[in-house]
Formats: sequence, structure tokens, C-alpha cells
Amino acid sequence: METALTRLVGVRCPIVQSGMGWVAGPRLVSAAANAGALGVLGSATMTVDGLREAVREVRSRTDAPFGVNLRADAADAGDRVRILIDEGVRVASFALAPSRELIAVLKEAGVVVIPSVGARRHAEKVAAWGADAVVVQGGEGGGHTGEVATSVLLPQVVDAVDIPVVAAGGFFDGRGLVAALAYGAAGVAMGTRFLLTSDSTVPDAVKARYLAATVRDVTVTRAVDGLPHRMLRTDLVTALEDAGRVRALLHAVRGAAAFRRLSGLTWRQLVRDGLALRHGKELSWSQVLLAANTPMLLRSAMVDGRTDLGVMAAGQVAGVIDDLPSCAELVERIMREAAEVQDRLTTTR
Repeated sequence: METALTRLVGVRCPIVQSGMGWVAGPRLVSAAANAGALGVLGSATMTVDGLREAVREVRSRTDAPFGVNLRADAADAGDRVRILIDEGVRVASFALAPSRELIAVLKEAGVVVIPSVGARRHAEKVAAWGADAVVVQGGEGGGHTGEVATSVLLPQVVDAVDIPVVAAGGFFDGRGLVAALAYGAAGVAMGTRFLLTSDSTVPDAVKARYLAATVRDVTVTRAVDGLPHRMLRTDLVTALEDAGRVRALLHAVRGAAAFRRLSGLTWRQLVRDGLALRHGKELSWSQVLLAANTPMLLRSAMVDGRTDLGVMAAGQVAGVIDDLPSCAELVERIMREAAEVQDRLTTTR
């Protein structure tokens, strides 16, 4: 299936595997790429050296194009961008809008720039700055999310910009892909659906927790880092919501200290990254540290398998997913379903 997205990045299928921290490592990314989708490394939880190693490992596993997701506001963003350029990575994606200058540096080096946005005005801004495409995530999406549903936000963005738009939030099958294309999107991005594959390195106990979830088990909370965050409802989430300010601060300091040791960041860099997530919002110091600590809460679940101590970011689609196909099986199934839906629409007109 050829769309503006497939032509732009050189993949066979208009599907993007989202760059999730601790989840989108070399194994998942290369499997998604070999299946015909655009695999995207989640680099925010990697050290700079770890990112270079991960890029080279993906390259050893696939000849297909792939991307790297970056935090544009990270203290070492420049070093990470240099790795992408040096290693010949095809796509740079961003969870936050990169600056005009950063976009220019990447484009001059031939890297395709695809920021993620949650509002029409943000899409208009990055398009004006030279972004090649944009991922627009509606409120159904996992992790940090907004309030506007994909079905409302997507057509707004499609009408506002003249670059390819990739739809995210609520997609998991071929019917969703066709719906996104009908809205004017050039493809879909999926996080939770790729997390729940046999190629994902997420521990089995965590995958089982996702598979057992209903739509009602997926909630949005501000308790983790002060920002709206969609995840599975767990005892930890409830405890954070019920915790007093002092308890929350102590929890945040312990977690932030652990992530500082793991990442090699200084306290100044850690706090700077936490402050960057405020986006002009009034957050307490405990919330700032919780924002910096969020990677450790995610790691506890996604790497260590601690469903009791970790945060499990999840799109609402977690409540309707009940299997663990390989990336190859998943992409083939989505494309087959999409073709069947298109044929049915054509024959019933």
C-alpha cells in the first residue's frame, strides 16, 4: 500500500511502530522494520553510547529504514542528533516539538523529521519550521496524552497542514488504518499494539497484565508526574494518587536518584529535564522530580517485570487486544484486513 508516508520514509506499509522508552529496543524495531513498518527506537531511556550501540544493532538486523525517537529538550539532544547523522538513520521522531534550528540541522543531513503533536497549532508550527511529516496523537493514546479524541483532532490537523499526517491513538487493526486514511492521514502509528507482540522484550508477566485489562482498566492520571498520563490502573497508581506531598516527594527523590545513576546524568541535567516537561504548567518540586523519575517507574515494569512497582503506559486499545503475534504476523494481518475493508466498501457502494 503506497501513501505519502511510505514514499517519504521508504517503507512498504503505512504503519509506524512508536518509539517507546524501555520497549522499543533493537529487537522490536528491527522486527517491525523487517515486517514492512517503520520501526522507531525509543532513545530517551538510553545513554548516548547506548543509543549508538542500539542503532548499530538495528542496522545489523535489518536493511530496512528505521528511525530514532528523541527528546528535543534533553540536555544532550545535540549529541544524539549527531549520532543519527553519523550513523545514517533515516528518520528522527520527537515526542516534543524540536526547534527550527534542530530541524534545519537534520534536514541538511538528509534525515526525515517527524515530530509528534497533540494539537493543531503545534502541527502548524512544526510544519512552518520545515518538518517533513507529523504524528498527531489523540487522547486515546498511551503515555502523556491530551483530551481531544483522535477522530476530532486528526481531521483538524489534516486540514491545517500540507505535509503527511500520521494518526496515533486508538489504532490496532486494519479497520483503523482504513479509517485513518479516510480522514486524510498517510498512515497510523501504534505503541501498545507493538508492545503486545512476541518480538517485544517486555516481560511475560507484564504482557499478561495488559492482555487481562479491559477498557475500564486504562486510566488517565496526573499523579505520576503532574501531567495527564494514560496507563493501566494499578495499586501503585492508586497509592500515588492517595499519597501526601511529603511522601510523594520522598518517592520522587529516591526514584530520580536511581535513574541518575543508571543514565549517567548529573542532578542538574536531571532536574533540567524534569523542568522541561512542565510546558508552562504549575508543577510542584515533587512533580518536577516525579517527571524526571518517570523513566524509572516505567523501567520497573517494562524491564524488571514489576507490575506492583512500575508504571505501565497504555493506550485505550489495551482493553481490546487479546493476542501476541509477531511483528510480521501483525503487519500482514493489518494489511490484509485493510484490503478486505477497502474491497467491501468498493463492492457495497
